[in-house]
Amino acid sequence: MTPRVHPTAIVEDDVILGAGTSVWDNAHLRSGAVVGRECIVGGKSYLAGETKLGDRVKINAFVYICSGVTVEDGVMVSAHVTFTNDRFPRATTPDLATLRSSAVDEHTELTLVREGATLGAAAVIGPGLVVGRFAMVGMGGVVTGDVPDFHLVVGSPAASVGAVCRCGAPVVRWRRHDGPPPGSQQVTCGSCGRGYTIADGTVVEASAVVEGSA
Repeated sequence: MTPRVHPTAIVEDDVILGAGTSVWDNAHLRSGAVVGRECIVGGKSYLAGETKLGDRVKINAFVYICSGVTVEDGVMVSAHVTFTNDRFPRATTPDLATLRSSAVDEHTELTLVREGATLGAAAVIGPGLVVGRFAMVGMGGVVTGDVPDFHLVVGSPAASVGAVCRCGAPVVRWRRHDGPPPGSQQVTCGSCGRGYTIADGTVVEASAVVEGSA
């Protein structure tokens, strides 16, 4: 399937769009961006060069993805999510005489969003971080540290308040400031029946889960 690009979108030279991908109104994809198959890039979103999206990624409207961000397959990036890539940004050189370049350089920090994760509306993702597999960042969350697989994080700064299933439903919750309880426990998703083991904060899918089950 040929990619579909809205007539008002700006797709610069050397952008790669996978089969079946749709780019909607007034989106801007900079030279060097790579977008996988069957993705959606929502209206008025911005993808810098050196941005890589996997397959079946959903980018909602007004999303800002800066250079150095890699998004794996099946990730949901909700409206108004903002990525950052410089921990100590300045507009100019210290003497204020020269604008600093926006090009990728030694100060650019790389961010990875692993497969299946969800970034809630208006979340801000700090530089140099990893958001784990099927993790979920609540709306408005300010992520300043790595997010483990299957964890639900909320707030500013974002902190873990529970674990979520592949299907998106919470499977267990804990107090924001306490974190997951010590030891090991088995939990089951009430929505789809998938099982998980949580051991000292690490969430692992149960081996008994049948791949492709509801």
